[in-house]
Amino acid sequence: MNLDTPHERLIQRLGAHGKLEDEHKAAVRALPMRVRDFADDADLVRQGDRPKECCLIVRGMACRYKLVSGGKRQILSICFTGDLPDLQSLQLEVMDHSISALTVVRAAFIPHEAMKALWAEHPALGQLFLKHALIDAAIFRDWVANVGRRSAYERIAHLFCEVFIRMQSLGLAATDSFRLPMTQSELGDATALSTVHVNRVLQQLRRENLIASQGDVHEIVDWEGLKQAGDFDESYLHQGRGGDVN
Repeated sequence: MNLDTPHERLIQRLGAHGKLEDEHKAAVRALPMRVRDFADDADLVRQGDRPKECCLIVRGMACRYKLVSGGKRQILSICFTGDLPDLQSLQLEVMDHSISALTVVRAAFIPHEAMKALWAEHPALGQLFLKHALIDAAIFRDWVANVGRRSAYERIAHLFCEVFIRMQSLGLAATDSFRLPMTQSELGDATALSTVHVNRVLQQLRRENLIASQGDVHEIVDWEGLKQAGDFDESYLHQGRGGDVN
């Protein structure tokens, strides 16, 4: 399977939610897709847009964000390869947030009409897309709790735990390390912290020998300790496989 092709990337992601039969894979491969490349920091979709297509991250890393008063940005979640970050646009006409590239991103755009036809013809595939959207919602809930009720120390540790687990599940992380191409300013946007505060927390995590960093590559030195530091329970990520698609 060539995961650099959008259709195979989508099949891989849906397969993480349940078993796909050959007919379902064939139906996904028949979807029309328009592929575009985006530079670092470019918006894939903007708040206020009325998209007629769903976006699939084929390569790279992106984030959802909202701008608040004063032009401040709050990152709402991180999007990895295989994610469909604007799946809600199938039913909600206006985008209420933006999607931006954190790295160079290749994205594929699938017409809404083609997606709706796929769901109508293969309801079991629709269930897998729905599960993908529900897991997104679970991640949003935990991010709200992270920013609203956890300390700065817990927020950064929790974010690192989530990214590590999600990247491992996609084969994007090594056994005990991962690359997170986010600046300290972007980490602050994701955790509602100042850049200075982010830097202090990262130094503390290193002093306590929980992580070791070389640029944007972070090694997990003490996984159990990092989970405890971040009050992290991975159950909200729902990494286990769902029911088979018959």
